[in-house]
Amino acid sequence: MRLKAGLRYKSSVCEGQVVAVRAPSQDVELTCGGVPMVGVSEASLSAAALAAAEPGAAQIGKRYIDEITGLELLCSKASKGLLAVDGRAVTLKEAKQLPSSD
Repeated sequence: MRLKAGLRYKSSVCEGQVVAVRAPSQDVELTCGGVPMVGVSEASLSAAALAAAEPGAAQIGKRYIDEITGLELLCSKASKGLLAVDGRAVTLKEAKQLPSSD
């Protein structure tokens, strides 16, 4: 799927939603809980649902990145599933260190 910056995507297996902050130039497969995510206006691809949260599930307000593709996501609704791009788990983006004011 070709992701576009500024668009929202939702999980097909839980209530999770993300916003693409920076999108890669190539097609990628964005998944949550192992199932492809879809645009918020599209119908879900799967009727299955995750019963419990997976370790590393996306947290609301956090940014996630994929170093290989340059994808950056902002979690707008917490998910129960692990976010992944092309089978690789995305990583939590660390906050920048502010300069010391000493």
